[in-house]
Amino acid sequence: MNELDSVFDDQLPEGHRSGVVAVVGRPNVGKSTLINRLIGQKIAIVSPKPQTTRRQQLGIFTNEQAQVLFVDTPGLHAPQHKLGEYMVRNAEAAFADADIILVLMDISGPPETADKYLAETVARLRKRAPVYLALNKRDLVADDLEGKVRVQQYGELLPYDRLFVISAQDGTEVQQLMDAIIAAMPEGPRYYPADQVSEVNMRFIASEVIREKVMMNTDDEIPYSVAVEIDAYKERSADLTYISAVIHVERDTQKGIVIGKNGEKIKRIGSEAREELAHMLDTKVFLELNVKVSKNWRSDETLMRRLGYKVRDDDSR
Repeated sequence: MNELDSVFDDQLPEGHRSGVVAVVGRPNVGKSTLINRLIGQKIAIVSPKPQTTRRQQLGIFTNEQAQVLFVDTPGLHAPQHKLGEYMVRNAEAAFADADIILVLMDISGPPETADKYLAETVARLRKRAPVYLALNKRDLVADDLEGKVRVQQYGELLPYDRLFVISAQDGTEVQQLMDAIIAAMPEGPRYYPADQVSEVNMRFIASEVIREKVMMNTDDEIPYSVAVEIDAYKERSADLTYISAVIHVERDTQKGIVIGKNGEKIKRIGSEAREELAHMLDTKVFLELNVKVSKNWRSDETLMRRLGYKVRDDDSR
C-alpha cells in the first residue's frame, strides 16, 4: 500500500493496523461470499455460476483496532476472449500491493488442473507477501476422513504461511481467519471512513445487482454473455431513486431468453433487482430495463471500454 496521509486517524488507538488482502482463487470458489461475510454486508454479487466477479472490487472492514481492505479479484483462469484476458490481468494486478495473499480453494472436490494453474500463478506472483490458504466449502465434505485427505491434497499444491479450513456459506472458522488477518496487518492509519464498506459508487453497484439477477434467472450460456450499462441514475427525491439500465447480450436468441415469454423473465429480473436496490438505498426505486443485442461484445475492445472494462494496461481512454 502506498503511504498516504489519512484524515480519519485523529483519534485512532496506538498500534492501529491497516493493510490490503488480495483474495484470489478459481472462478466460483466463493470469494465474493467470503468477502461479504468478512465485511458483514453484501458488497459483491454472488452467483453459483463462474465469472460472476469481473473487476477488482474493494471490500472495507473497519473496527476500532484495524482497517482491512479486501480486494475481490476475478477468478484466475486460462482466458478465452478479451473479457477473460481483462479479468486475469485484474486478478494478477491485485498481488502488487497486497500485505497478505488469501488463496481460496474449493475443498468439496479433489484438486483439478485449474487448481494447479492457480497454485503456479500464486507462486510466480507472490513476491514477499505471506500466503494464507483458505480451503472453502468444508460443509460439503462428506466426513472427517475425506476432509483430512482433501486438506493434504490441496496443501501440497503451493507453499503457504497459514492454513484455514472454512465455510464462507455458513461462517465456520471465518472469524478465526479474520482474527489472524488483523493480527498480521502492519501498523498504519485508516484510509476510509469507518462506515464505508466499498470504494465503488452506486451506479456500479446497481449494474452489478441487475447482472446478478440476470445470472440467477437464466441458464446455459446467458450469464457469461451479459453486461449491464447504467443509462441514468437520478435521486429524484429523498425517497425515490430512478435507474435506467441496458442489459447487453451477444445474440438475438439470448435477448429472447432474457425477456422471456410475454416478458415474464425480464419482469422478474426487474422486480428482484428493484427490491434489493430499494433495501440498499433505503428509498423507493423506479427501475427501467432494456435488453440490447451487442454482437460479440466480449471481444470488442471499443464496446468493452464503454462498458467499463479497461482492456489494455496502457489504455488511458
